[in-house]
Amino acid sequence: MTPQEPEILKDRGRDLEDEFFRREDQRLIERLNELKAAEMTREALAKASGITKTAVLDRLMALGIRAETVTALFMVPLVEVAWADGTLDAKERRAILDRTGDSGVSRGSAEYALLEAWLDRRPDPKLLTAWTHLVQGLCEQLGPDGAARLKTGLLERARAVAGASGGVLGIGSKVSNAEAAILAQLEAAFAPAPGS
Repeated sequence: MTPQEPEILKDRGRDLEDEFFRREDQRLIERLNELKAAEMTREALAKASGITKTAVLDRLMALGIRAETVTALFMVPLVEVAWADGTLDAKERRAILDRTGDSGVSRGSAEYALLEAWLDRRPDPKLLTAWTHLVQGLCEQLGPDGAARLKTGLLERARAVAGASGGVLGIGSKVSNAEAAILAQLEAAFAPAPGS
């Protein structure tokens, strides 16, 4: 062994150690950036929704809800009622689109485009779960009176969509059993969440 070999091994050892710490630093920086991005998303979602509880915001984020989609989320109950029987007809579509302004969704917006996609193809059931978390979070923020007003307005719009088609020659109930079940599910979303 030459006298230079131990020095070369020491240098190689330092290089490996430096490389390890560079990689570890990079991993920590990436994780910090992810945490900062999540915090910014949470803050934007809180601002858009009015919800301040971190746990509720985190549940919404886990379901893919962002500040840009909160407004469209208020249309989910109408969409769910319209799709309840497995099809969405022209009268139901019109009933929903006529109520976009009530929810702050304006023609030409990204929210409106998202709504139209939901009207063309039935949305994933996770969307109703996200809406339920949103409503429960809002009800906590609004208090009993505000929650009651939100519930009343929403259920009136959902019932209008349910009654937009159905019945035979104007005879019989215009609300199908499937639509009635969705309306009951929507109403149940306003019950206090367990542990509240």
